[in-house]
Amino acid sequence: MASITTADFKNGMGLKIKDKIYTIVEFQHVKPGKGGAFVRYKTRDIKTGRVVENTTNAGSKFESVQLITKEMQYLYNDGADYIFMDNETYEQVPVPEDMVGDNAKWLRENDTCQLLYADEDLMGVNPPMFIIATVTETVPGAKGDTVQGAYKPATIDTGAEVQVPMYLNEGEQIKVDTRTGEFVSRA
Repeated sequence: MASITTADFKNGMGLKIKDKIYTIVEFQHVKPGKGGAFVRYKTRDIKTGRVVENTTNAGSKFESVQLITKEMQYLYNDGADYIFMDNETYEQVPVPEDMVGDNAKWLRENDTCQLLYADEDLMGVNPPMFIIATVTETVPGAKGDTVQGAYKPATIDTGAEVQVPMYLNEGEQIKVDTRTGEFVSRA
């Protein structure tokens, strides 16, 4: 693994700190009038998404990690693993259920997803940012249910539950933001 110093920092760069992998969110070199220079930096834990703020002396060494995002097509779930296919080599990659986590509720067959690798290790799976889904189950909307901000729960064809406006009914197509799980618009 390559060793870097704080002078090599760039936003989005991967770092390995205490056996955890982080990306640099932002950093700032500070040269006070008195004393030595230091670096303030924010990192995001790849696995948990938690942002941590740190300070270190200028010139400190860190272990660099190469972060790679590969676009792959989700094929199916065989019960234990989720199977993805590399669109260039057509190689099928099994991904354990715990690695996919909560993102499984947004996966549909043939959707293109992003798999994040740190060096050669798979770190996580990101579904498409927005999906078009069909409302499969919700309470019927009554005429006049157009109050601003009124929402009701609805189940979509991936099995996820989403809060939708009162006027939507079963069978309608909607656009959903998979990062937040929120209704965006009718499709």
